[in-house]
Amino acid sequence: MDKTLICIGGGELKSKETIKIDGYIAEKAKRHAGERRAYGLFIPTASHDSMPYFNSFRKTYTSVYDIKADVALTVYGEMSIDRIREKFQKADFIYVGGGDTLFMLDHWKKTGVLEMIREAYERGILICGLSAGAICWFENMYTDSEFSGGGDKYCICPGLGWIKGTISPHYNVRLLDFDEKILYNNIDAFGLEDCSAIEVVNGKIILSISASGRAFSLHCHEGRLVKEIVLPEVVLS
Repeated sequence: MDKTLICIGGGELKSKETIKIDGYIAEKAKRHAGERRAYGLFIPTASHDSMPYFNSFRKTYTSVYDIKADVALTVYGEMSIDRIREKFQKADFIYVGGGDTLFMLDHWKKTGVLEMIREAYERGILICGLSAGAICWFENMYTDSEFSGGGDKYCICPGLGWIKGTISPHYNVRLLDFDEKILYNNIDAFGLEDCSAIEVVNGKIILSISASGRAFSLHCHEGRLVKEIVLPEVVLS
């Protein structure tokens, strides 16, 4: 069974900035569901279980794509772990929202949610995520959530390591500082602009998706940074 991740660099669900990428995800979920109605599970841990965020997810995936939208609330003890596990078993795809990446990963490990996500991934359930939900799967991720108050301070922090490499979301607004860190550390990396995504199958990036933004592969070569579009590129118009 193929293990698939779709990592979205950024964009607002509420204003439907990522609607073309959402359509790409919805088609995959419907193929997995077959003749029954597809079921999408939203995980808003990084936003501390923001219900308005879930409502934006539901308005996109249910109202636009007729997918049953559900949510796994894990932060404030509103749902039992058994109830959450039942939701995971029904999911045709899982969508991880953005927010505080390090809080999310720490909370998942403490509560057992990470193991549920891993089990779903291993049995071939599509895992999708935006911003925090896009970068957490990599060996290293560029994030501001290590610093209380956020602000303009970013660092490269360890992720889950399911995918090799270092990655930054929102690359269109973070590229100057991220490029400098990549050059300083002499490492290769990926930069995902808002409204772009990469599809990863069995740990390997197989394509990039452009819905106005683009996904870049960054390579250090003789003291300079070489940027290339992740190919093949699917342009959603």
